[in-house]
Amino acid sequence: MVKLTTELIQNSMQYINPCRDRELDLRGYKIPQIENLGATLDQFDTIDFSDNDVRKLDGFPLLKRLKCLLLNNNRIVRLSENLEQYLPNLESLILTNNNISELGDLDPLATLTKLRTLSLMHNPVANKQHYRAYVAFKLPELRLLDFKKIKQKEREEANILFKSKKGKEIQKEITRKAKTFVPGGNMPDPKVTNLTPQEIHKIREAIKNASSLHEVERLTRMLQSGQIPGQKPLQPQPTPTNGQQNEDEEMETDQTNGQ
Repeated sequence: MVKLTTELIQNSMQYINPCRDRELDLRGYKIPQIENLGATLDQFDTIDFSDNDVRKLDGFPLLKRLKCLLLNNNRIVRLSENLEQYLPNLESLILTNNNISELGDLDPLATLTKLRTLSLMHNPVANKQHYRAYVAFKLPELRLLDFKKIKQKEREEANILFKSKKGKEIQKEITRKAKTFVPGGNMPDPKVTNLTPQEIHKIREAIKNASSLHEVERLTRMLQSGQIPGQKPLQPQPTPTNGQQNEDEEMETDQTNGQ
């Protein structure tokens, strides 16, 4: 993985794309996290983050010029709240082939009032019941979903459904199922579980450093129930300092003498 540094941004390819927009190409670096985009000086209409390892759509400074974000083939599971504060003029968001799972996970997009094109193809969420209807209802200004036009009749039917009693019940269920955790951030209350603050901190770090989405979800489920993973260490044990090593040796000597 490559950290998104100011140097990487400045040295990456920049060009005028076929739409006559100024584009920054950050494809294929296996970037794990969006950061340091202040180094762009808000000079780009499009930024291409395709083929990286981004897990959460966040980390943006205020980018008034940015109109298009390309994030194909990442590992995104969550969209940040308040995106409209940082991307007020975003018109196109391409999230093809990511890991967004629940309809409720899409709710943060509702505040992007200028969003016209959205792709969620090859995300688990695209297979959910009421998928197109829910997106059409939540994003009334959206025109293209998965590169297919949202027709007026489709939008009207979505509005009728989700404004009905049945639709409101569906929305409650969608909200309940939505993923609301940030990996390592949604820890259980130590008052409700047997975990100490130190254990919670260690497990938070373990989740942050997990090598796969499956591992993140497994650890999070265990934490929410107040469990500690079994025999496997959550993270490598730190090398003891000289002071700690001396204390360990003294304890071993005392135990030997006692025997």
